[in-house]
Amino acid sequence: MASMMIKPVHLRCVVRVCRLVSQHRTWITSCSDRSFATEAEKGPKIYTKTGDKGFSSTFTGERRPKEDHIFEALGNTDELSSAIGLAREFCLDKGHTFTHQLDKIQCILQDVGSNIATPRSSAREAHIKRTKFTAQPIADLEIWIDELTEELPPLTNFILPSGGKSSAALHLARTVCRRTERSVAPIVRSGEADPDVAKFLNRLSDYLFTVARYAAMKEGNEETIYKRPQ
Repeated sequence: MASMMIKPVHLRCVVRVCRLVSQHRTWITSCSDRSFATEAEKGPKIYTKTGDKGFSSTFTGERRPKEDHIFEALGNTDELSSAIGLAREFCLDKGHTFTHQLDKIQCILQDVGSNIATPRSSAREAHIKRTKFTAQPIADLEIWIDELTEELPPLTNFILPSGGKSSAALHLARTVCRRTERSVAPIVRSGEADPDVAKFLNRLSDYLFTVARYAAMKEGNEETIYKRPQ
């Protein structure tokens, strides 16, 4: 019988296959030099196809049309977090010290989304308890606004979104925040979401305006003052 030589790379593959056979009790008949992974190891697919007919599910399991006001608010919240994430990248490039606040805000916006996605009309007590939104993030924003404002010169004119890339990106995030607040307001008024969600978004737009001015000041960039066109 001729002897069979196994290359190290093939040996590693054989060992991996044997381990997978032991874990999944599946007959493995062949392998290649590429890494072997089962569907379970790869994780679930990113697409579910459950929304192909124009409906999506709330956290409570209720199916609603994708154009429902709940999903409109969720989309705006997601866009707001993305806008803040982009602004954060500009701020990191400039070495701003407040970027940890933007990190925390993005995490809180996930909680905002969870609360919005749990309409009270179809929520069980367990749902409400899990997605409850508290007033603490509002208090944090107010503290940050006060601290930043102490370092800023008094605002005596209307300013336009300007002051460098960091500042302009933060102003853009502020406008998205206002739109998000407008879409959330009727949901809160109807009792489907916690009132503190609307309060947080209202205060967040104030924070973004303040931190945009702060970024411009720290970078030594002038803000563009509004002047009536002649």
